[in-house]
Amino acid sequence: MELVDLLAHAAPLPSSPRVLALLLTELKQLQPDLRRIDQFVKADPVLCLRVLQAANAPAFGLDGQVNSIAQALALLRLEQLHDMVSQALGQTSFKGGTGLPLMQFWVYSQDCARVARALAGLLQQNQQAAYVAGLIHALGELVMRANLPQALSLDASCPPLDLRRARCERQLLGFCYNELSSVIASQAQLPQILCDALAYAHAPLDNDAYEPLAAVLHLAQWRARANQLGLYDNALTVTFPSLVAEVLGLDIDMVLQQDPIDWSRQVLGSELVKHSK
Repeated sequence: MELVDLLAHAAPLPSSPRVLALLLTELKQLQPDLRRIDQFVKADPVLCLRVLQAANAPAFGLDGQVNSIAQALALLRLEQLHDMVSQALGQTSFKGGTGLPLMQFWVYSQDCARVARALAGLLQQNQQAAYVAGLIHALGELVMRANLPQALSLDASCPPLDLRRARCERQLLGFCYNELSSVIASQAQLPQILCDALAYAHAPLDNDAYEPLAAVLHLAQWRARANQLGLYDNALTVTFPSLVAEVLGLDIDMVLQQDPIDWSRQVLGSELVKHSK
């Protein structure tokens, strides 16, 4: 199957209704807090993608150069962001089976983004680009679940956040969620470094033109999925992608020390909980 054809017939991806509601409330303030707006956008993979897509549009003359939310928000008018949020509010429904609840998907995506950013910091790579890559890397999974029954059929033998998921998808479908996410990013005119990182994140050492950010994302996925699966001790050691880590000059302890919990954002988390009551 051509991935472009799959995306052409796919329904719009959902954003978190709570994040959208909080962001819309902030945008209606007389003096919206740009720091809070930045935090809200960084909490939602689909909104992050749309904001970056708008900032990389030809109108700004920066096609394929904007790779962070901060850069994007500096370019966009608040009215544009308001329109995006309003449109997204009408696209929050999702039919992708029961194996991957959206709340779990959003938590996992944020976990992966934070670990990717932390690892990029250790390696003196672009932390903001790493965060974006981590946040949007699994959007392809949502597309597959909503449009390919075969993807749902995998859940019984290989759950959506299983460490083997990419390999199982490639065996069954010929591509995996990372590769589909790369096409999504490419269609949104995101920077090539992000598209390449997504395309090769499932096997970063197999790419002839080695992209360090793909290796960072590979390790971040392992860390975030291990966290979701509740792995510890021997299970962590056995599943650790040591060859990828070795290329980056990292070991398992260094990767595990990257806490997926961002304690600086607990205020945002408390607001989300309060808003859901």
